[in-house]
Amino acid sequence: MASLATPLFLLGLFTINLIPMADAQIGVCYGMMGNNLPPANEVIDLYKANNIKRMRLYDPNQNALNALRNSGIEVLLGVPNSDLQSLATNADNARQWVQKNVLNFWPSVKFKIIAVGNEVSPVGGSAQYVLPATQNIYQAIRAQGLHDQIKVSTAIDTTLIGTSFPPSKGSFRGDVRSYLDPIIGYLVYAGAPLLVNIYPYFSYAGNPRDISLPYALFTSPNVMVQDGQYGYQNLFDAMLDSVFAALDNTGIGWVNIVVSETGWPSDGGAGTSYDNARIYLDNLIRHVGKGTPRRPWAVDTYIFAMFDENQKSPELEKHFGVFYPNKQKKYPFGFGGERKIADGTFNATTSLKSDM
Repeated sequence: MASLATPLFLLGLFTINLIPMADAQIGVCYGMMGNNLPPANEVIDLYKANNIKRMRLYDPNQNALNALRNSGIEVLLGVPNSDLQSLATNADNARQWVQKNVLNFWPSVKFKIIAVGNEVSPVGGSAQYVLPATQNIYQAIRAQGLHDQIKVSTAIDTTLIGTSFPPSKGSFRGDVRSYLDPIIGYLVYAGAPLLVNIYPYFSYAGNPRDISLPYALFTSPNVMVQDGQYGYQNLFDAMLDSVFAALDNTGIGWVNIVVSETGWPSDGGAGTSYDNARIYLDNLIRHVGKGTPRRPWAVDTYIFAMFDENQKSPELEKHFGVFYPNKQKKYPFGFGGERKIADGTFNATTSLKSDM
């Protein structure tokens, strides 16, 4: 694949039309839990220099939002869990939040989705605020006529899935249905996707006896799970399709999914290594444009995370970055699907298939 050190002017000389980025956009999550990270303006320049066209921000950091102006980068903007109560209980607070953090930057910042809360526990005290906060933010966006351009959703993790195998039997846990079903109903009404954080790494690390490493890394040469008409060669597709099935099996209505986080740590825990992380992420980028057996279309996917973040814990959480804090790339692959051929030019017609 192309070296991202290639001068940017070369990118303008070729029409790049490659499967992963033509049909599915790869984004990268910009976490800030490090005391040695570059300033926001340098981070946005790093995104642009590496052809990363989407960013997930976990909160409306004003330095980052200002640096994003006129960058062309599409933004998935987070509402911190700590803000949910005030936004849920007072619609004026939601309107002010949208004014300060969205409208003051629109359209020079290209907001794509607002994530109202991240992995809120359905049995915790904040759960009651997720839907009303989401609805209040949505109404504030709708009042500006922007609800078709900016979708409003929330991000969940896969612990909310009760049955995940086989994927076609996917269903949400019984004890979270009273929390999730109204949210799904809202998503159907608003035409918004459900945001799901999907980590084959944690599934593999928690059950290496039953889950093979090649299955988790997209390198299985054959179908590993046959589920009726659907055959699965990788765990990512199986996990994602179990959530699609869980949504379908509620009977509430059709909802799409955006993978709002996925990644593999390079150190700090069982199954972590530089090579495992490199192989997973490289194959992920090549793969998501093809969709899953159940949903054979491109899946917008955000890699976690841009940098190694030294203030996170436990130890393995410090090692998810695709860049080091000094802005050097950790891995050799690119994010735009470009591939160099022998004479140094770009081959713009290569179909990037997963190496299975």
